[in-house]
Amino acid sequence: MAYIQLEPLNEGFLSRISDLLLCRWTCRHCCQKCYESSCCQSSEDEVEILGPFPAQTPPWLLASRSSDKDGDSVHTASEVPLTPRTDSPDRRCSSSDTSKSTYSLTRRISSLESRRPSSPLIDIKPIEFGVLSAKKEPIQPSVLRRTYTPDDYFRKFEPRLYSLDANSDDVDFLTDAEILSKYQLGMLHFSTQYDLLHNQLTVRVIEARDLPPPISHDGARQDMAHSNPYVKICLLPDQKNSKQTGVKRKTQKPVFEERYTFEIPFLEAQRRTLLLTVLDFDKFSRHCVIGKVAVPLCEVDLVKGGHWWKALIPSSQNEVELGELLLSLNYLPSAGRLNVDVIRAKQLLQTDVSQGSDPFVKIQLVHGLKLVKTKKTSFLRGTIDPFYNESFSFKVPQEELENASLVFTVFGHNMKSSNDFIGRIVIGQYSSGASESNHWRRMLNAHRTAVEQWHSLRSRAECDRVSPASLEVT
Repeated sequence: MAYIQLEPLNEGFLSRISDLLLCRWTCRHCCQKCYESSCCQSSEDEVEILGPFPAQTPPWLLASRSSDKDGDSVHTASEVPLTPRTDSPDRRCSSSDTSKSTYSLTRRISSLESRRPSSPLIDIKPIEFGVLSAKKEPIQPSVLRRTYTPDDYFRKFEPRLYSLDANSDDVDFLTDAEILSKYQLGMLHFSTQYDLLHNQLTVRVIEARDLPPPISHDGARQDMAHSNPYVKICLLPDQKNSKQTGVKRKTQKPVFEERYTFEIPFLEAQRRTLLLTVLDFDKFSRHCVIGKVAVPLCEVDLVKGGHWWKALIPSSQNEVELGELLLSLNYLPSAGRLNVDVIRAKQLLQTDVSQGSDPFVKIQLVHGLKLVKTKKTSFLRGTIDPFYNESFSFKVPQEELENASLVFTVFGHNMKSSNDFIGRIVIGQYSSGASESNHWRRMLNAHRTAVEQWHSLRSRAECDRVSPASLEVT
């Protein structure tokens, strides 16, 4: 007997018919009571067959799912041609298998979508626009501008800043003749030469001329008509290993003819500036600076060498510094000993008319306002940068340490008369300055540890004015 069956309208429609025929609480695959069909979930291997899904749901899947939810009411029998079919058992089995495979594919896709993380939600608040009323009008800030007349414009210029007579040391654009007529400090003759074989820079100080008469800051100077000039040579910026010529007595046209060498590599020498300072020696007062000449060595052919006459320009310091002293202090509380190391000095004031000096250091311990002990280093001949490295120890109980003061005085040794005073500092209870107080405080806070520090020497009058301990020593 032949049966005529219509062509299935839609696979989704057939799957819904099968859901109605089967019990809602029975899985149609294994006939077990399971509403979610968890007993027949697809394994990971089965999912892999479907291939990788894109990050977003494809449009065809969304259309298919929407068609499943809304039904296939849009499809009518007129849209699909009806063809008679023979209802055979094989055809029924194929329809049932098609329905089952379609349902299984839909469940697998649904499970994958549930595992895919959802997209983050961004809460964007609407922008509110305020409406200005008719009475309120936006007002733009106005910029107050002042109109300048030509007279006001040129009145802003300061002519003294553009004049050659300005009080400044910028003389780069002046010739030597203009500098000489402007400052009238005289001229200096010198030469330079670099030895590549021995890595030595040789500076030759030849002579000077037309030096001004001396300027005395007190009435101690006897001869006011002639100077006692000498030249100090150093390399900026660190001024290491400075040299000094001998003092030429009572002359404004000294002839030196002295050579000095500096052990320095060639490339480093090109980065230095040669500074020549002409000073006026005064045994009874501070030495005064007459003038200076600064020559950047990068602008000079050092290998070829040469000699120049250069006009002296004023120095920023009217009085030469007295020098510096490097000291080390250490206190041992258990032994009650105050140890002092005099390491070295540099750039000491020259006290002898001949070349160099013979400096030594005197150390005096003052307790309160009473001199307790005096010691001194050996003197070194013919130098202004002496190295001592000598140690001294003073007996100071711990209860008396806060009332102790150390007076350091640098002298120039003189065999024919009294020693020449160079400079002094006081460290301790009656310190002569902030640097000295800081050194003493660091030593008190670091027992059994040596504390080193450089100190700038001061004049006798300055120390006597600020430190009572300086008045108790000679």
